[in-house]
Amino acid sequence: MPRVGLTPEQVVDHALALIDEQGAEALTLASVATRAGVATPSLYKHVSGGLAELRRLIAVRVTGDLAERLAAAAVGRSGDDAVAAVMRAYHAYATEYPHRYSALPQAPQPDDELAHAAARLVGVIVAVLREYGLEGSEAIHAARTVRSLAHGFAALTTAGAFQLAEDLATTHDRVIATLTTGLRAWPA
Repeated sequence: MPRVGLTPEQVVDHALALIDEQGAEALTLASVATRAGVATPSLYKHVSGGLAELRRLIAVRVTGDLAERLAAAAVGRSGDDAVAAVMRAYHAYATEYPHRYSALPQAPQPDDELAHAAARLVGVIVAVLREYGLEGSEAIHAARTVRSLAHGFAALTTAGAFQLAEDLATTHDRVIATLTTGLRAWPA
């Protein structure tokens, strides 16, 4: 019988706390069980597919959390302001949670729940692009552009790749300005 009060969501909470503290490579069923105060075999009562299922649940949570952050940042904004807010929220999430950000799948997975979370994430980006008159295929091309810039800058930042003395926030502002200029001049 599952431990009273322990849910799959709480198991994911414990796993994310572990990832935040020690990195994704520290994720094992034994380490999560210790944090949750249960024996390792007991985790299978809460996460039946073992470590693979736990990684899937983490990916769903992280993708959904990022989608919520982006949506909250975009509320009440439009055009360049909305794109800038989404880009800043994306970067803030990645730098606040660099280890869990690394658990974010960058390629589609054959999983309905993860696909739904990813669709919400992309949906936020597509929604902020409507102000530029981008629809259909062009909205997808533009969303890929936004995602590429957001992920690339976040991944390089969290990897510590930017070592020169110039202010990183200024560079990010330049990336955003380049993006919004490009969106306003998007080829028809």
